[in-house]
Amino acid sequence: MEDRRRIRVLLADDHRIFREALRMLLAADCDVIGEACDGEQAVAFAAQLKPDVVVMDLGMAGIGGLDAARRIGRQAPACKVLVLSQYEDEEYVLEALGEAGCAGYVVKTDASAELLSAVRAVHSGRRYLSPTIAPVVLARLRSGAPPSASRAPNPTRREREVLKLVSEGATTKEVAQRLGISVKTAQAHRDNLKQKLGLRSTAALVRYAIKHKLTRID
Repeated sequence: MEDRRRIRVLLADDHRIFREALRMLLAADCDVIGEACDGEQAVAFAAQLKPDVVVMDLGMAGIGGLDAARRIGRQAPACKVLVLSQYEDEEYVLEALGEAGCAGYVVKTDASAELLSAVRAVHSGRRYLSPTIAPVVLARLRSGAPPSASRAPNPTRREREVLKLVSEGATTKEVAQRLGISVKTAQAHRDNLKQKLGLRSTAALVRYAIKHKLTRID
């Protein structure tokens, strides 16, 4: 029988119970050598532990998954980053696979069926796209849009909704209540907006919304 080395995996997600479920999904071929609950921990553990694959959530506190992936690419370039996220927006996927340097993207609703295959694929040097998002992303890539266009600041409709409420003075909790989403998801949208637009503060978000006339949702 072929002696195949087990894949060393770092999990980065802020829900402990979800990380435990991921351990079980990966048990056949992988050893989970560390767990991070935010972006800063993920970067530090990746540099210290040198995993083969980092399974990375996007909506974490602190620097967020995409920024963490960029830093891991600089500090531990041998690590393959596989995004595991609830976000299906093609802008996130294209940014993750492009500028952020991630090797694959799996939607959490596909995790039970796809995660182990995705980890195996990126570990072997291949790219991996979750079946839920692959058709729309491949269609976008085949359309001939220049790579720079996918990285241009272009808030999704949900992000514009969040931006509109923030510009009206809504707190993260109020944004969550108004949109029927969790506080964690609302905060992740705010963090991703700041990262995508290159802004550092709520005041800067408000100025951006007013300047670009994004305070109304058509």
